[in-house]
Amino acid sequence: MSPTILVIDDEPPIRKLLRMGLATQGYAVVEAADARTALDRLGRERVDLVILDLGLPDMRGHDLLRAIRSGHPDRPVVVLSSRDDEAGKVEALDLGADDYVTKPFGMAELLARLRTALRHQLAVQGERPVFRVDGLSVDLIRRIVRVNDVEVKLTPREYDFLRVMVQHAGKVLTHAQLMSQVNASSEPQYLRVYMRQLRQKLEADPERPRLLLTETGIGYRLKAPDDAG
Repeated sequence: MSPTILVIDDEPPIRKLLRMGLATQGYAVVEAADARTALDRLGRERVDLVILDLGLPDMRGHDLLRAIRSGHPDRPVVVLSSRDDEAGKVEALDLGADDYVTKPFGMAELLARLRTALRHQLAVQGERPVFRVDGLSVDLIRRIVRVNDVEVKLTPREYDFLRVMVQHAGKVLTHAQLMSQVNASSEPQYLRVYMRQLRQKLEADPERPRLLLTETGIGYRLKAPDDAG
C-alpha cells in the first residue's frame, strides 16, 4: 500500500503543486487548509507522514505541531518554513519535526526529505543493529565504529554524539537536542569541538564533510544510508 501523506497548507496553489508532485511518485495525498481539519483527518484516517506549513489561519503552526506530536508521537512531520525564519525552524525541530524544507522549495529536494523521514520511521520501529553509509559502519550493539573496514577509536563522549545522530540519521538535530540527549554542557562551542573531532576521525576530508553535515545556525545532520544529497 502506498504511503499516505497529509498536506497541511492554507494556500491552494501549494496544495495543488504538492498533490501533483507526490502523486507522480505513487503517494496518496489528503489535504487540510487549516489546523482543525488537519487534526480531524489525523484522527479519522491512516496517515503515514505529515507535511506542515507553519503559516495557518486558525492556529500557530508550532502549536499544531505540538498537538500532532502529543497525539501521534511516531508520525513523521516535515515542516515547510519561510527562508528567513531561522528561529521558527529551530523551534519546530525542538518540538519534534523530522525535517524542514524552506519556501520556495524544489520538488526533488522535498521528495528526498520525505523518503528520509519515512525511512527513519521504519528504522525506529525495527531498530537496525548496524548502521552503514558511505564506508562508515556503526555497530550499535558492540559499540564498534569502522571507516572503510578499519576500526576507529572514539572517546565515550564522541561515541555518544555519534550514536544519537545514527539513531536520527537523515534528520536535522538542533544544538539543544544533541546536547540534551548526551547530557552535555549547553555551550555551542562545546558541541563544535566534538563535531570537529568526529569529522577528523570519520570524514575523508574533514574540511568538506559528506557524512556529518552542518545545518547553518540550527544544528547537524548525519547522512542517511541512501540519501542522494
